[in-house]
Amino acid sequence: MKDEKLQKALARMGLGSRRQMEEVIKAGRVSVNNGPATIGDRVSPGDEIRVDGRQIKYTSENEKRRRVIAYYKPEGEICSANDPEGRPTVFERLPKLTHDRWVMVGRLDINSTGLLLFTNDGEMAHRLMHPSNEITREYAVRVLGEVTPDIARTLTSGVMLEDGMAQFEDIKEGGGEGVNKWYHVKLKEGRNREVRRLFESQGLKVSRLLRTSYGSIVLPKELRTGRFMELDKKEINTLTDLVAMRPRYGTGLHGAAKEKQERIKNKPLKARRSDSSRSSDSRNGAKPKTSGSPASRGSRNTRDRNNKR
Repeated sequence: MKDEKLQKALARMGLGSRRQMEEVIKAGRVSVNNGPATIGDRVSPGDEIRVDGRQIKYTSENEKRRRVIAYYKPEGEICSANDPEGRPTVFERLPKLTHDRWVMVGRLDINSTGLLLFTNDGEMAHRLMHPSNEITREYAVRVLGEVTPDIARTLTSGVMLEDGMAQFEDIKEGGGEGVNKWYHVKLKEGRNREVRRLFESQGLKVSRLLRTSYGSIVLPKELRTGRFMELDKKEINTLTDLVAMRPRYGTGLHGAAKEKQERIKNKPLKARRSDSSRSSDSRNGAKPKTSGSPASRGSRNTRDRNNKR
């Protein structure tokens, strides 16, 4: 008996959404066992699947270990696997996978920092990003100017942007002095530069933006800029619960990998800045800059974390 539909299998392996995979199949770019594939074909382990001539290693959904990593993105890295301009990308520092690939969950623009999730489960990534699932993202934002009560009401009621209505689910003051003040905001979607555009619609400029959480995952306090941590079974299952996916056998960390993760938690690795920042500083003869102090996340002040990096 065949395992699953071809378009679902390709999406799960991180090649794109199901709809995108259906278009790829319709275009004649996929073959199964040396024959042209059609929408609705079912595949199982042992079948030879090729996309644009490249063989795709198929693993049954129940056999594949679901993995998720949390990465602290620094400024200067782009959220793409490749960049024509040669800029550093968020994928360059991720652990290598054999016959598998990391799929990014959401994006951050080149000037933004903070939590990025990656998984080897394409279907999980798709569900976590899809607007219908309303997964909450939280950000610490430094704004040039004051968010008055009227502006806060406008931003939480809804603003018409060029790509439709947008709004914050919540906005709270986060401290700061002078003209630069910090705010904590929540969104239930992830359109391009949405946080910045919402503030800009009110004549305010965002000078720093840090994503502090995505769904149930909060940026770990022991995670340093430019580093990643792999999530354990319990953390991964909280994410799959949000998007109504069944837990999978073998999920999370085991053996030596789990021991290594515990060592990193107890003794965090030093922060790593983006290659573009280092090369720019080197050309200019400047010393590395320390990051500013974003507003506190919950009860812990992020200034303390930065001072310890």
